[in-house]
Amino acid sequence: MMDSKTKQMILSALCKHFSLDPEPFLGGAGDSDVKTLYSNVVKASGKEVSAQNDEVLKWLDFAECFSANSKDCFAALEKLNLELATKSVLLGNGLTPSAADVAVFSALHSSVLGLSDSDKEKVPHVIRWVNYIQKKEELSTLFAPIPVKLPEFDFEVSKPAIKVDANSNTKKAAEVVKPVDKSEAQPSAKKTEPEEPKKKDTKEKDAKKEKKKPAETEPAKKEAELSVSLLNIQVGLIRKAWKHPSADSLLVEEIDVGEDKVRQVVSGLAKFCNPDDLTNRLVALITNVKPGKLRDVMSQGLVLCASSEDHSVVEPLLPPAGAKPGERVSFSGIEGKPEDVLNPKKKQLEKITPGLYTDENGVATYKGIPFMTSAGPCTSSIPKATIK
Repeated sequence: MMDSKTKQMILSALCKHFSLDPEPFLGGAGDSDVKTLYSNVVKASGKEVSAQNDEVLKWLDFAECFSANSKDCFAALEKLNLELATKSVLLGNGLTPSAADVAVFSALHSSVLGLSDSDKEKVPHVIRWVNYIQKKEELSTLFAPIPVKLPEFDFEVSKPAIKVDANSNTKKAAEVVKPVDKSEAQPSAKKTEPEEPKKKDTKEKDAKKEKKKPAETEPAKKEAELSVSLLNIQVGLIRKAWKHPSADSLLVEEIDVGEDKVRQVVSGLAKFCNPDDLTNRLVALITNVKPGKLRDVMSQGLVLCASSEDHSVVEPLLPPAGAKPGERVSFSGIEGKPEDVLNPKKKQLEKITPGLYTDENGVATYKGIPFMTSAGPCTSSIPKATIK
C-alpha cells in the first residue's frame, strides 16, 4: 500500500502541474487514494471535463499499485519501459507531459533514484522519460534530481565520409608534388638561361591562379543552394531489429517503406535502444543515401535521430501515429525533387544536416520548418536537439 509521504508528493506535483497551491489539499492526502487526489486537484483547476478517461485511470492505477519492493518495482519499470518505447510521454500531444505523467513520475521517483547504473541501462526509455519529466515540469523544488548518465552516441554511419576526405586529401597532395618535381628539373635542363624561365614560370603560375579564382566561387554558390529537398526522407516502419554481429554499438533493422521488399539498415543505436523495443516503431528514414556496408553488413538507409547537446540522450525521430510507411516527409514552402542517390563526394548530407534540429517543443524541423507527414509533424522528446 502506498505510504502517506508518497501521496503527499504526488499531490504536490499535481498542484504544481496545474499551478495550484497545495496547502488546501494536504490535510487529508494521507487517507485518500491517488484517483481521489487527482480528481480533487483537477476539479479545483476547472478542468473537470478532461479529468476522467480510461487512459488516465489506467496510469493512476499504475501509480497507486507501484511497489517499493525491489523485485516487483523493477518488473513494473520494465513494463513501463515497453510502453515508452514508442512514446515521448504517457499521455498528451506527444510533447507536453500530462497530469498522469506527473503522478506516475512522483510514485516511482524514489525507486528510480535508487537504481544502479546497470539497472538503468536495462530500462533506457524510462530513464529518458524521467529525465524529460523532471526538467520539463521543473520538479527539482520537490524531488531530488535523478542523475542520468548514458554512453556517448557512436554514430558510425559517418565513417565512409571520413574515408572520402582522406582519399581526396591524398590526391590533392599528389597533385601538389607533381609540379614541384617538374620545376626542379627545368633549371638543370637550361643552365645558360636561369633567369628568364623563372620569370616566365612565375607569370604562368599567376595567370593560372587568376583563372582559378572564378571557378573557386562556383562551389560556394552551389553549397548555398543546397536544400533539404535533395533528401528523400520517408516514413518507415521497423519490422524487425537485432544486434549487429560484430559491432556492439550498432543495430540492424528491417524497415518497411512501402516497397516490395523491406530495407536493411544499420544504425548506431545499440547503446540507446533495445532491439525488441524498436519492433513496429515508426521512424524517419533517408532512403537515397548511397548503400554500403558497415562492418560487413549492408545498409540501405539512414535513420534520423535527435541527440542532446552532449550526445548523452539519443532517440530516433518519431512520426505521428497514422503516418503511412513510404510517404515522403515534406517541408512547407520548399519544393524540389530528391536526388536519386546522394553523392558522398559532394558531401550533400553533411551540408544539409546542420539545418536539422528540434525546436523548444521537440518538433523536428529544417531551419524551423517542421518535418510534416499526412498525420502531423515528426517529433522527439528531446527539445533543441541536433538531428542527424
